Amino acid sequence: MDWQNLAYAAAQIVHNFGAVAVVGGAACALAWRETEAQRRLVWLVLAGWLVQAVSGAAFGAISYYYYAKFPDIHGIAVAALRVKVICSALGFILAVRLLFAHLPELARRYSWLALCGLGVLALSSAAVLRWFS
Repeated sequence: MDWQNLAYAAAQIVHNFGAVAVVGGAACALAWRETEAQRRLVWLVLAGWLVQAVSGAAFGAISYYYYAKFPDIHGIAVAALRVKVICSALGFILAVRLLFAHLPELARRYSWLALCGLGVLALSSAAVLRWFS
C-alpha cells in the first residue's frame, strides 16, 4: 500500500467535507431565517473553516514528511493558495462574529452572503491551485 497517497486521499476527503460545511452551511442559513437554525449553522460553518485550514496545512505537512520540502508551486498556484488562506481566515473571523456579536438582521444577512461568497471563492481557488500546481 502506498501510504503517501493514502495520506493525501484522507486529507482531501476531510478537506472536501470542510468545503461542503462552509458553502452548504452558509447557503442553508440564507434560506432558513430562524435564529436557532442559523446558530447551529454558524457552528457548522465555523468548524468547516477550521477543517479547511487544518486539512489544507496537512497537504503541505504530508509533502514535507515524504520529501523533506514543501510542494514546489509557482505563480498562479501561489496566488490561489494565498486566496484560500485569506478566505479561511476571513471566514473564520466572520463566523465567530456571527456567533458572538448581536447583529441586526440586515448585518446578519450580509454576513451570511459574505460567508457564502468566501466559500465559493475558496472552492474556485482550490480548482485553480490544483490545475496550476
